[in-house]
Amino acid sequence: MSFVELKAAVSLTMVFVFRMLGLFMVLPVLALFAEDLQGASPSLIGVAIGAYGFSQALLQIPFGWLSDRWGRKPVILLGLFIFLLGSLLAAEATTIGGVIAGRILQGCGAIAGAVTALMADLTRDQHRTKAMAMIGMGIGVAFAVAMVLGPLVSHAWGLFGLFISNALMAVAAMLVIIFLVPTPVVKRRDLNCSVDQSGVRQVFANMELLRHIIGIFSLHFVLMALFVFIPELLSKDFDRSAHGGIYLVVMGLSFIMMIPLIIFSERQRLLKQCYCFSIVMLFIAFVLFYQGVLSSAMLLAGLFVFFFGFNFLEATLPSLVSKLAPAGTRGTVMGVYSTSQFLGAALGGSLGGVAMEYGGVIGAVALCTIPTALWCWLSVTMKQPPYVSTMVMALNPDLGDISSIGERLSDIVGVQEVTVLSAEKTAYLKVDKQTLDWSGLKQFGQC
Repeated sequence: MSFVELKAAVSLTMVFVFRMLGLFMVLPVLALFAEDLQGASPSLIGVAIGAYGFSQALLQIPFGWLSDRWGRKPVILLGLFIFLLGSLLAAEATTIGGVIAGRILQGCGAIAGAVTALMADLTRDQHRTKAMAMIGMGIGVAFAVAMVLGPLVSHAWGLFGLFISNALMAVAAMLVIIFLVPTPVVKRRDLNCSVDQSGVRQVFANMELLRHIIGIFSLHFVLMALFVFIPELLSKDFDRSAHGGIYLVVMGLSFIMMIPLIIFSERQRLLKQCYCFSIVMLFIAFVLFYQGVLSSAMLLAGLFVFFFGFNFLEATLPSLVSKLAPAGTRGTVMGVYSTSQFLGAALGGSLGGVAMEYGGVIGAVALCTIPTALWCWLSVTMKQPPYVSTMVMALNPDLGDISSIGERLSDIVGVQEVTVLSAEKTAYLKVDKQTLDWSGLKQFGQC
């Protein structure tokens, strides 16, 4: 990577981290502090927890398209400004309705597509995968930090301080965009970072892809439903000031346990088995949460088991979807994937609140088993995923006739799929790195 590319990757990762921290910090504490708001009920608290997901799901893809028309930076700054307004609205709210409105407005700043498109503009094809990996790691870190930071900030300053900190993070992200992120000279067409409207229908026709799109919906449905009642159960035996430490220990241990499982699943090519095992871990966590009503030890064990399974699945699902997406369609597939993820968060929080109000913890846990059971069945019946990697190649300009490059690349050992953009002199490949003929591939360009 050049200095400019590294600067772009780091600064855009910071934008993602600041924004996702703001969204995630609310999760472990909103159910506790919202009880003091006028008009609060378990159902409306659940809506407040998942409210941002409705607007994110609705506007995720349109914001990406707008960035093609208006420019990347203006759309990203607009989205962050909307997030800032939503944070201030929620901070000043004295009713649960005001918090819900603020959370919906926060979600209206759906800039993920625009940020990834800007990353494509600022990085060369051969370095883009590394840049996108930095963003993915940043989001994972943001979630873990938010689970710890949210309880600490809210304990010191309440919901007002929590949402004000969200606003400050939006300002910090805007300053990063203005002063640190380079301005692209040209827009680059990258099929892995943009949504093709004509390709959306094909995603829903691919059953193997659809399994994992339902999977990310189920995972975030369950996550939001659980945060309707988990904070309250923790408060029965632990002071609110201790919640941050509890989440720190649980998240830390689950990450330590998750990493060997990811390495094992890839090296031994047992991804399907480990994937199904992690979904079963969610069911075990549900049982422990039910027992956690009476036992704090069971509750803590349930949190560890849940986040162990959750973290593995959260890290594995994007990789699985990327492997299954036909070469050159990852941007479209991930657009649908992200929309499904946020829709799951929205419905999980909302329906989890209703279940909690009318069925208590038992009702909420029972609700979580429904999408998880469907997902488990889909995972057991899925095919063994292909062990391929997505690569983007900048084609050598001296190759001559580009029209025949696709066939010539397909003949290389280890290359399984090829999509060539002649005008951009770019090839999108699916390869098996264990059998790939690297010397033959390098004759055609840089990866």
